[in-house]
Amino acid sequence: MKLNYRRTILVGFAFFLICAFWQAYDNTIPLILTNKFGMRQTWSGLIMAIDNILALFMLPLFGAISDKFKSRHGRRTPFIVCGTILAATMLICLAFVDAAQLKKLKNVSAIDDPAALAEIYEKEAEEELMTPSGESFTLKEKYTKEAFAAIRSQKEENGKTVTNHEYTNYVVPARQAYAHATTAAEPGALVFFMLILMIMLLSMSVFRSPAVALMPDVTIKPLRSKANAVINLMGTAGGMLVLGLGIVFKTSSIKNSMMNYMMYFAAVAAVMLLALLVFMLTVKEPKWAEEMRQDSVKYGIDETIEEATTGSRKLNAAEKRSLLFILLSIVLWFFGYNAVTSKYSVYATNILHKDYNTTLLIAQGAAIVSYLPVGIIASKVGRKKSILAGVLTLTVAFGAASLMNSDSPTLLMNILFALAGIGWATINVNSFPMVVELASGGNIGKYTGFYYTASMAAQVATPIVSGYLMDRFGMRVLFPYAAVFVCIAFGTMLLVKHGDSKPEAKKGLEALEGAED
Repeated sequence: MKLNYRRTILVGFAFFLICAFWQAYDNTIPLILTNKFGMRQTWSGLIMAIDNILALFMLPLFGAISDKFKSRHGRRTPFIVCGTILAATMLICLAFVDAAQLKKLKNVSAIDDPAALAEIYEKEAEEELMTPSGESFTLKEKYTKEAFAAIRSQKEENGKTVTNHEYTNYVVPARQAYAHATTAAEPGALVFFMLILMIMLLSMSVFRSPAVALMPDVTIKPLRSKANAVINLMGTAGGMLVLGLGIVFKTSSIKNSMMNYMMYFAAVAAVMLLALLVFMLTVKEPKWAEEMRQDSVKYGIDETIEEATTGSRKLNAAEKRSLLFILLSIVLWFFGYNAVTSKYSVYATNILHKDYNTTLLIAQGAAIVSYLPVGIIASKVGRKKSILAGVLTLTVAFGAASLMNSDSPTLLMNILFALAGIGWATINVNSFPMVVELASGGNIGKYTGFYYTASMAAQVATPIVSGYLMDRFGMRVLFPYAAVFVCIAFGTMLLVKHGDSKPEAKKGLEALEGAED
C-alpha cells in the first residue's frame, strides 16, 4: 500500500488557497486597522478574532452538513467552489474600501511636519515632558526640525542599517492618532470595511471544514499522517507564495505603511482562483472516495463498504478522555502560535525593525521542507511522540525569540523562526489525523469540526489577550506569552492514549508491515 502523492497534492490545492488567503489576511488586516483606521492593538486583536468566533459555530456546522450533503460532484467540492469564489470577490471589494479610506488620509503626510506632529501630541497631553536632567520643555519645543530629522533618519551601526527608535515612539502613534480622528469624524469607510470583512469571513467558514475533511475522505486511516504532511505542504506553499507577493509589493516597508493594497489584494485573489481552477479540473471526489472505501474493506480497516461510508461508532470512556486531551492540547499550542502569527507583523515593524515577510517566509520554508520527513517519521515512531518533539521545539524557538531585539543579528532570528517552522510542521502533520482517527466514514466532517472548534476557540481569545498585554506591558510580552502556552501543551499531550498511528497500522496492515512506504 502506498500513498497516491499526485492525488493528495491535487486535493491539497483547496488547502493551498485557504492558507494563501489567511496569510494575506493575518499580515495586512492588522496593519490596515491600526494604520488606516487608527485602532489600538486591543481593538485590532478583537477584530482579528472575529473569524475565529464565527469558526466556533460555522466549522462544526458545515462539517456536519457536508457529511450529509449529496451531489454529483461529491460531498465537499460544492462548498469549496462557492466559498472560494465569494471570498476572493470580497477581498477585491475590501481593497476598494481600503483605497477610499486612504483617500481620506491624503493629508497624512502633514504628520511628518514637526509643527503638525507637536499639535497632535498637544491635544492628547497638556502636561510638559521632563528631560532626564529634570529640565522641562514643551512638546512644541521637543519637535524641532532637527529632532524630527533625526526621527526619520536611519543610522549605520556595526555595518548595518538600523531604523531610529524615535520613529516607533513618535511618528507611528502620531499617524495612528490622525487616522483615528479621521475615522471618528467620517466612519463610513470603517462600516463598509467591517461589513465586507464579515461576508468574506463567513464565506471562508463555509468551506474550510469540507476542504480539510476531503483528505481523510479519499485516504485510508494508516496513511493519513503522510497525506496530511502533503496537505500541509500545499498549505505552506500557498502561504509562502503570498509572503513572496508581500516582498514584491513591499508591504512591510516603513515607507509603505500607508500603501494602497489594491494590486496586492488582486494578486492574492488571483492566486486563490487559479488554485480553485486546478482543483476543479483535476479532483474527482466521488470516484476517489469510493476507491478509499473499497481499500478500507480490502485491508480490513472497515468490515463493509457501508461501514466505511456511513458508519458511526460511540467512543469508550478512555477514547473520550484522549479526545478531550488532544483537543485541549490543540487549544494550548494555538493559544501560543496564533498570538505570534496575528501580531508578528506589528511586532517586527515596531520592535525588531525587520522585514516580517522575509522572516515568516523562512519559517514556512523550513516547515515545507519538514512536512514529508515528519509524516514518514510519524508512521514509524507514532504521532504522539512526534507531536511532543514538535511542542518542545516550538517552545525553545519562542523562548529564545523573546530575547531578540532590533540590534540582534537578523540571521539568528531567522534561525529561530526556521526552528519554529519545523516544530509547527511536526505538530500540524499529526494532530488532525489523531482526531479523525477516532471518527468513522460517516462523521469525518463532524470530527474535523471538533478539531477546528478547538483551534478556533484559542484563536478567538489569544489575539485579544495578547493585544491587551502588549498594550498594557509593551510589545515585548508577545514571545514569552507564546512560549508559556506551548509549553503547557506538552503536559496535556502526555495524557493522550488514543489516536496514534502505530496500533491502527498494525491491526489493519499486519501482513503488509512497511509496505505503505
